Amino acid sequence: MNKLLLTHHIKQKAKEIGFDSCGIARAESLDEEARVLEAWLNQGLHGKMAYMENHFDKRIDPRKLVDGARSVISLSYNYFIDVKQQDPEAPKLAMYAFGKDYHEVVREKLELLFDYIKGEAGGINGRCFVDSAPVLEKAWAKRSGVGWLGKNTNILTKGQGSYFFLAEIILDIELEYDSPVKDYCGNCTKCIDACPTDAIYEPYKVDAHKCISYFTIELKDEVLPADYSGRFENWMFGCDICQQVCPINARADKHNEPQFEPRKELLEMTRKDWEELSEETFKRIFQHSAVKRTKFKGLKRNIQFLRNR
Repeated sequence: MNKLLLTHHIKQKAKEIGFDSCGIARAESLDEEARVLEAWLNQGLHGKMAYMENHFDKRIDPRKLVDGARSVISLSYNYFIDVKQQDPEAPKLAMYAFGKDYHEVVREKLELLFDYIKGEAGGINGRCFVDSAPVLEKAWAKRSGVGWLGKNTNILTKGQGSYFFLAEIILDIELEYDSPVKDYCGNCTKCIDACPTDAIYEPYKVDAHKCISYFTIELKDEVLPADYSGRFENWMFGCDICQQVCPINARADKHNEPQFEPRKELLEMTRKDWEELSEETFKRIFQHSAVKRTKFKGLKRNIQFLRNR
């Protein structure tokens, strides 16, 4: 099958499986992105996420992840929901964390697409990635035209917004490549102005170790820094503020993935329920959730921090 036809079939199959966008870029060294990443790390803007320093060569060159890599397929998968927690005083979860762990859901879809490509293209070599390896997801999404990099450093798609997960398939075959899309952020600075911890310190640049998501998910310290008390705006796991204020997200449509539907019990929990959360309840409601990443101890730390605001 010629590469033009194969590329068409891949994109058509990706849509059938449930992916919202599918873009393809040439697998090559990310030289410009490497310089930006190196400077970011040297400034310590990754905080205590030491893993960001590992496998630098693999992060900037997909050919070191897949021998003979020639193409990077970048995909997006919508997780937007149109329901909220019922108690306005309840500690808040980032929207992506309400449903089943996206690693499991998107990985399953990605494997289906990969199996399809192998069936169509024959003996090929490749790997699938869902936020689980040293891959610069946003760089590939930008290069492949899935979206542009917003001023909050999220990938934005016109008509869809930014409430989606990214995933990649790196292959050792050549395909038809897409081009980057226009940046529609313009003069808007709503995400920068709304960030309560000033993590977006200038357009397109984020100081991760000031981000609420960093504090509530990545930081493993027993105590959160007192000088940030009162600045979390009641977020106990992650933060959606810079997405909520983004005009592009005004057009966001609800996802079509049943596994992302939030548990009724989760939406009904009151502030008191969260403050009295037991480990048994934590394990039950977050059994297949990305929230497991904080562990019970970490989530209780976050909730206690909010109580002290």
